[in-house]
Amino acid sequence: MAKFGDIISTEKPVLIDFYTDWNDADNAVHTLRDVAAALGEKAKVIKIDIKKNELLADALRVKGNPTFMIYKNGQMKWRQTGLQDANTLIGLIQEYL
Repeated sequence: MAKFGDIISTEKPVLIDFYTDWNDADNAVHTLRDVAAALGEKAKVIKIDIKKNELLADALRVKGNPTFMIYKNGQMKWRQTGLQDANTLIGLIQEYL
Protein backbone atom coordinates (compact mmCIF):
# COMPACT_ATOMS: atom_id res chain seq x y z
CA MET A 1 0.00 0.00 0.00
CA ALA A 2 1.19 3.52 -0.75
CA LYS A 3 2.05 5.73 2.17
CA PHE A 4 -1.05 7.21 3.78
CA GLY A 5 0.31 10.75 3.53
CA ASP A 6 0.77 10.34 -0.22
CA ILE A 7 -2.77 9.03 -0.63
CA ILE A 8 -4.45 11.93 1.18
CA SER A 9 -2.22 14.75 -0.09
CA THR A 10 -4.10 15.34 -3.31
CA GLU A 11 -6.38 18.09 -4.55
CA LYS A 12 -9.05 15.48 -5.28
CA PRO A 13 -11.21 14.45 -2.33
CA VAL A 14 -10.33 11.01 -0.95
CA LEU A 15 -13.03 8.87 0.67
CA ILE A 16 -11.56 6.24 2.96
CA ASP A 17 -13.53 3.33 4.39
CA PHE A 18 -11.84 1.74 7.40
CA TYR A 19 -13.39 -1.71 7.73
CA THR A 20 -12.91 -5.25 9.00
CA ASP A 21 -14.05 -8.46 7.35
CA TRP A 22 -16.77 -9.19 9.87
CA ASN A 23 -18.93 -6.16 9.12
CA ASP A 24 -21.56 -6.06 6.38
CA ALA A 25 -18.89 -6.40 3.70
CA ASP A 26 -21.08 -7.12 0.66
CA ASN A 27 -23.28 -4.09 1.26
CA ALA A 28 -20.26 -1.84 1.86
CA VAL A 29 -18.48 -3.02 -1.30
CA HIS A 30 -21.54 -2.29 -3.44
CA THR A 31 -21.95 1.12 -1.80
CA LEU A 32 -18.34 2.07 -2.47
CA ARG A 33 -18.52 0.82 -6.05
CA ASP A 34 -21.58 3.02 -6.59
CA VAL A 35 -19.76 6.02 -5.10
CA ALA A 36 -16.66 5.40 -7.22
CA ALA A 37 -18.75 4.95 -10.37
CA ALA A 38 -20.73 8.15 -9.75
CA LEU A 39 -17.66 10.28 -9.08
CA GLY A 40 -15.29 8.78 -11.65
CA GLU A 41 -11.94 10.57 -11.75
CA LYS A 42 -13.17 13.48 -9.60
CA ALA A 43 -12.36 11.66 -6.34
CA LYS A 44 -10.56 8.62 -4.94
CA VAL A 45 -12.37 5.87 -3.04
CA ILE A 46 -10.21 3.63 -0.86
CA LYS A 47 -10.89 0.75 1.54
CA ILE A 48 -8.41 0.12 4.37
CA ASP A 49 -8.60 -3.07 6.45
CA ILE A 50 -8.32 -2.12 10.11
CA LYS A 51 -6.74 -5.45 11.09
CA LYS A 52 -4.03 -5.21 8.43
CA ASN A 53 -3.32 -1.55 9.23
CA GLU A 54 -3.67 -1.43 13.00
CA LEU A 55 -1.00 1.24 13.55
CA LEU A 56 -2.71 3.61 11.11
CA ALA A 57 -6.16 2.88 12.57
CA ASP A 58 -4.83 3.51 16.08
CA ALA A 59 -3.10 6.73 15.01
CA LEU A 60 -6.38 7.99 13.52
CA ARG A 61 -8.34 6.73 16.55
CA VAL A 62 -10.58 4.48 14.49
CA LYS A 63 -12.76 2.75 17.06
CA GLY A 64 -15.92 1.83 15.14
CA ASN A 65 -16.51 -0.27 12.08
CA PRO A 66 -16.92 1.00 9.47
CA THR A 67 -15.41 4.47 9.84
CA PHE A 68 -15.52 6.76 6.83
CA MET A 69 -13.25 9.77 6.33
CA ILE A 70 -12.92 12.37 3.61
CA TYR A 71 -9.54 14.03 3.09
CA LYS A 72 -8.54 16.81 0.73
CA ASN A 73 -5.09 18.39 0.44
CA GLY A 74 -3.91 16.28 3.37
CA GLN A 75 -6.60 17.51 5.77
CA MET A 76 -9.51 15.55 7.17
CA LYS A 77 -12.72 17.28 6.10
CA TRP A 78 -15.33 14.82 7.39
CA ARG A 79 -15.52 11.68 9.51
CA GLN A 80 -18.38 9.38 10.49
CA THR A 81 -18.62 5.93 12.05
CA GLY A 82 -21.40 3.61 10.93
CA LEU A 83 -22.92 2.48 7.67
CA GLN A 84 -23.59 5.18 5.10
CA ASP A 85 -25.57 4.94 1.89
CA ALA A 86 -24.02 5.77 -1.48
CA ASN A 87 -26.11 8.92 -2.07
CA THR A 88 -25.05 10.41 1.27
CA LEU A 89 -21.37 9.72 0.58
CA ILE A 90 -21.61 11.10 -2.98
CA GLY A 91 -23.24 14.29 -1.69
CA LEU A 92 -20.59 14.74 0.99
CA ILE A 93 -17.72 14.27 -1.44
CA GLN A 94 -19.28 16.68 -3.96
CA GLU A 95 -19.03 19.42 -1.31
CA TYR A 96 -15.24 19.18 -1.62
CA LEU A 97 -14.89 19.01 -5.43
